Amino acid sequence: MTTAATTESTAKAAPGRSIRWRTVIERAIVYLLLLITAVLVGAPFVYMITGSFKFNADIFSYPLTFLPENPTLSNYARLLDGSEIPYVRQFLNSLFVAVSQTLLTLLVASMVGWGFAKYEFKGKRVLLLVLLATLTFPFQVTLVPLFLMMVRINWLDNYLAIILPGAISAFGAFFMRQTMLAIPNELLDAAHIDGASEWGIFWRIGLPLSTGALSVLAVLVFLGSWNDYLWPLIVLRTTEMFTYPVGLATLIGLYKVEYGMILAGAFLATLPIMIIFIIGRNQLLNNVTLGAVKG
Repeated sequence: MTTAATTESTAKAAPGRSIRWRTVIERAIVYLLLLITAVLVGAPFVYMITGSFKFNADIFSYPLTFLPENPTLSNYARLLDGSEIPYVRQFLNSLFVAVSQTLLTLLVASMVGWGFAKYEFKGKRVLLLVLLATLTFPFQVTLVPLFLMMVRINWLDNYLAIILPGAISAFGAFFMRQTMLAIPNELLDAAHIDGASEWGIFWRIGLPLSTGALSVLAVLVFLGSWNDYLWPLIVLRTTEMFTYPVGLATLIGLYKVEYGMILAGAFLATLPIMIIFIIGRNQLLNNVTLGAVKG
């Protein structure tokens, strides 16, 4: 009797052990794949940092080494002293353009999204379809007409040619519309009863209840503007007006490429992005989750 009971308990325990081992193996495989992905993604970034402390001759030395054998700060010194390019000025130019474009995009996108979400007017569906249709056109299609427009209004080598066209975002307007649809209309009716104006309702109800979407959109717009290269290259003419991506591209010459300075400039350009992520990562992730729950 005792032997039969022991055999039965062992048979019941065996499936449980196999399930536990299967779970452990599955988790180990997942963590291994994540580790490999992290290494593949992080290795170029690490090499960018370490390469910025190397001489040009050491960057492509064989065998390839991540750590510099003879560390140097000459790349940063030459980059920041302005002897090759006015990098500090170009860095501040990029910051000004990115911040201005982000703020203006948030204002325009939130107002357009609020109008589509909370107001009924003739031709609303047609306009919304036209708005969505513009998302299918790549920027290269509108590049030549937009450039000709900038020439006619004499906006070449002017930051307005970058900020204003970039602030009109069909994606941002549709994104804010989807978020603002979730705002209860009862709140708007109560505000109307209390005598609030349309602008007051938008400013005191619409925007505060859409902070999650606004923060996500702000990060996306800032990143896009901060790293934009093609359009600033076309409309900007003078070195002092260049943004940092265009300025770093001038270090690529016909007979010589300053790889060390380019890596140093690229690393310095990633610092604002890292700071934004470190400071606002919790709020950003919570807002993304909140927006997903609201649907």
